[in-house]
Amino acid sequence: MTMQTALPLTEEIWSALGGPPAAPGRLAFVGAGSLPSAFAVSDLAAASVAAAGLALSELVARTVGQAPRIVVDRRLASLWFGWSLAPRGWRLPPAWDDWSGDYRCADGWIRVHANAPAHRNAALRVLGQPTDRDEAARRVARLDGDALETAIVEAGGCAARMRRAGEWRAHPQGAAVAAEPLIAWDDWRAPARGHQAGENWRPAPGRPLQGLRVLDLTRVLAGPVATRFLAACGASVLRIDPPDWDEPAVVPEVTPGKSCARMDLRLPGDHARFMELLRDADVLVHGYRPGALEGLGLGAETRRALNPGLVEASLDAWGWTGPWQGRRGFDSLVQMSAGIAAAGMAWKGADTPTPLPVQALDHATGWVMAAAVLRGLVRRLDGGGHVARLSLARTAALLMAAGPSGDAGWRPAVAADYAPEEEATDWGPALRLRQPLSVAEVRLQWASPARRLGSDAPRWPAG
Repeated sequence: MTMQTALPLTEEIWSALGGPPAAPGRLAFVGAGSLPSAFAVSDLAAASVAAAGLALSELVARTVGQAPRIVVDRRLASLWFGWSLAPRGWRLPPAWDDWSGDYRCADGWIRVHANAPAHRNAALRVLGQPTDRDEAARRVARLDGDALETAIVEAGGCAARMRRAGEWRAHPQGAAVAAEPLIAWDDWRAPARGHQAGENWRPAPGRPLQGLRVLDLTRVLAGPVATRFLAACGASVLRIDPPDWDEPAVVPEVTPGKSCARMDLRLPGDHARFMELLRDADVLVHGYRPGALEGLGLGAETRRALNPGLVEASLDAWGWTGPWQGRRGFDSLVQMSAGIAAAGMAWKGADTPTPLPVQALDHATGWVMAAAVLRGLVRRLDGGGHVARLSLARTAALLMAAGPSGDAGWRPAVAADYAPEEEATDWGPALRLRQPLSVAEVRLQWASPARRLGSDAPRWPAG
């Protein structure tokens, strides 16, 4: 059975990308099944993958030939929204820190995100340094959810009280996000003189991003998903992480095809080297909160002066306007605030918050970010640089407005869903899901297996 229910969402995303209205006519969906959820998660998965495919097809048409047809496998797209990697003879670390999770508070529920040491330490300070999770739960149970959320955030941590959809719509941040576009574009015309990136980009029919230089300043999870797809299209992706950063459960999932270096942009030497990398980049993808790059001496005017033809895609958790625009956030927290976890709880008849079955906000935003980069490259062919801004909260609004999930059956991944060849990751051999997207004549494959953070020097490949 072929599922076409993702087409309206695809058309909505494609319109936000500024794509030609006739392009979805080259698109076909295959496969069946829907992830069990109160929301149309599988439609969102298929639609966001389709948007990336449409953008790639349009770029191929502008650079190397006719626009190829696109086929999206709904089932594989849904599986890619979970874990694409199946280790052989080894295990991924746990996805969540022991302190992360949902806690019952005096007036409902609150979620604490404690995967990063700094965020964990902030939450524990607010709670008076409990000795174990049971003690933390007892302390949270006596506290007001809004007050605790505010205290943890102000201490430098990450938390979100569970709200219903109506509460979120009435909240100043929910109202601000509802007024934002799915993708906010900022275009500028390049000056007549100055550096123009792109000398190393050599599009070919099978590898449309061959030689394209992508500077990746993103971490879990949407940004790395975006740059993983760009790497599969042939781009040279250089990921930069701080010296002490790690995300052990996620790195094997998102680093195939990438070079991974470490830099401290607060140090003069690393800052100067980064400026050289940025000058020679075609694309910058980052997840810094508003104002953070300015604090590092890398504000928008600096970037534009250094590299007028730069294409940028940037990500924020809570949106680019409103009182929370600078707040730290993650997919699971946005689900709690926006009403998704509460709706899932009612749908399932559960007595605890019920999130989506996958980190769908992260993954969908990542695929749409990749599509925005490709659309930005098409725009750059007409001159100038381009910035696309997306947020997890706006993706949540897209999903919630799409209506309930279909009732098609679902089954977990089986052997046939994986590509037959093993990937020799830095942690051991693994199988990777087959690609959810087919763009005629384009080879979606990575030049290298997944690797550890900090494995490479901060430089572009030769040639």
